[in-house]
Amino acid sequence: MDVRLLEAFRTVVDLRSVTGAAAAMGLTQPAVSAQIARLEDEIGFPLFERAGGRLKPTAEALLFYAEVSKALSGFDRLAQAVEQIRTAQSGRLVVASHPSAAISLLPAIVAAFVRERPGVAVRLVTRSSDVISKLLPSESFDLAIAELPIDEAGVDLARFRMRCVAILPPGHALARHAVLTPALIGDAPLVMTSQARQTALRVLEAFAAARVSWNTVAETEFFATACGLVAAGAGISIVDRLSAESFAHLGIVARPFEPVIHYEIGVFRARDREASVLADAFRALLAERLAALCD
Repeated sequence: MDVRLLEAFRTVVDLRSVTGAAAAMGLTQPAVSAQIARLEDEIGFPLFERAGGRLKPTAEALLFYAEVSKALSGFDRLAQAVEQIRTAQSGRLVVASHPSAAISLLPAIVAAFVRERPGVAVRLVTRSSDVISKLLPSESFDLAIAELPIDEAGVDLARFRMRCVAILPPGHALARHAVLTPALIGDAPLVMTSQARQTALRVLEAFAAARVSWNTVAETEFFATACGLVAAGAGISIVDRLSAESFAHLGIVARPFEPVIHYEIGVFRARDREASVLADAFRALLAERLAALCD
């Protein structure tokens, strides 16, 4: 059946007037009358009779009206679902991320994203950068975040680079300096991230180039753990700006570190997989946040 005929029928029953239905639907009265006549021809029984100058639905029409209302409600829900999908207001998104981004970057972004889209569900998959870029099947996620370098074959990659900062325990004497260097830090207790990470290697290279020895008192895999250790007074650390901001509530003090050391991450998806409207919307929000952190 033509949905337009059903809509005309429902509106006439609701308003008990062809004239009123025509005005509500933005049609002429003859056009609505013709739609009702066509519908009666299709279903094989009359729908209305005149009573006191007004249209009165037949008994069969009232039974038919109940079914039409159910059917059109389904179409209304379908139209709403289409609109939500088209405008990225509905759906499911899977984001794969290395731990630092999963802890410091994504919570605020995901919270803002789903707050504006009540019909959206986001699943976060946390793995090491190597696993995400090399081992995790690309069809298992819509978007991924990993530390650079990664294998770029077959991916659509956006690069982001932010400056690292030195973080100090609350009330540390070195907080009086506007910029910290290896010479200023000297042999003060140092919390290092794993030397498997590019950032840690660059920190050690900076100390070596300045001919300053370092005093590593703790080594950890994650920037978040380094921030926690610094907040507890274990020592000084060099972390990305995002982690420092995320853990500022613990009282840690951040200062620029020189020579400049950059932390580089990539946001990517499989090139051979068409991105959904939802994934593109999330990627745009993520890029906006990361761009604000980059120098």
